[in-house]
Amino acid sequence: MTIRSVVIGSGHYLPEKCLTNADVTRLVDTSDEWIVERTGIRQRHLAAEGETTSMLATKAAIAALDDAGIDPQTIDLIVLATATPDYTFPSTATQVQAALGINGGAAFDLQAVCSGFVYAVATADNFIKSGSAKRALVIGAETFSRILDWTDRTTCVLFGDGAGAIILEAREGEGTNSDRGILCTHLRSDGRYRDKLFVDGGPSTSMTTGHLRMEGKEVFRHAVANMAETVEESFRLSGISPQEIKWFVPHQANRRIIDATAKKLNIDPSRVVITVDLHGNTSAASIPLALSVARRDGRIQTGDLVLIEAMGGGFTWGSALMRW
Repeated sequence: MTIRSVVIGSGHYLPEKCLTNADVTRLVDTSDEWIVERTGIRQRHLAAEGETTSMLATKAAIAALDDAGIDPQTIDLIVLATATPDYTFPSTATQVQAALGINGGAAFDLQAVCSGFVYAVATADNFIKSGSAKRALVIGAETFSRILDWTDRTTCVLFGDGAGAIILEAREGEGTNSDRGILCTHLRSDGRYRDKLFVDGGPSTSMTTGHLRMEGKEVFRHAVANMAETVEESFRLSGISPQEIKWFVPHQANRRIIDATAKKLNIDPSRVVITVDLHGNTSAASIPLALSVARRDGRIQTGDLVLIEAMGGGFTWGSALMRW
């Protein structure tokens, strides 16, 4: 028998404030047509004043716990992916842990920017497979609006705030691709490309938060190649073909990147979950948000083979295959 990390619940939360492309045109010199044509984004949500990453994460976690129908006290691991924590320390995960009334187990943050949720899933999966945890709450949550330069029209139009979560539970499987749960994960990074996508501040450098900076064309070029590479490796090692994927849920950064990656991987466009038009790029939150939305609207069903993948600043990138 093989121990698998099975998804037993999912949930998400979006801040109330919605900023449309028309709203953005009143802040910077751009247009709805320009934004939609280049990114596919039509609106994004922004956290309210005083609304923190941990608050968004807690609401997504509560939704996932309700979906799973379990007591928060049965969670023995919280892994929270974020690049916009409440504080330098303590971790945002511990703030969620406290808000949920959980006083056991472990909670920590994981920082891999837009790849953060994939990294968090892989991390929680390894804790579960090793027997170190039985139930893990895996969250992606961001308040990227706090690190944007709202005078830079090339970046401020792209990002939004939000949170998504899943709950993984240890269950026995047969060790085949027919098992429910995480089937395989693949993570990569290459720190030589820091200057292509980064935040120009931090405690050890500028002693400030800083703003997001990006070379869009370079990121696009690397994103399609890197994400396709790690997914192709997953297919090769697992023996699963693109045609077997029921739902492809990529990082929601840019519609053109999503379309190009799906085409390169030979995945049917009708099998691709798209939320970037409504949420913008919510970094580590984008995949769990999209998973929860697709689960809520009935697309993702128990037993479906789901592929997730992402690339983020660093560069970091990775993928995971799971049977829901």
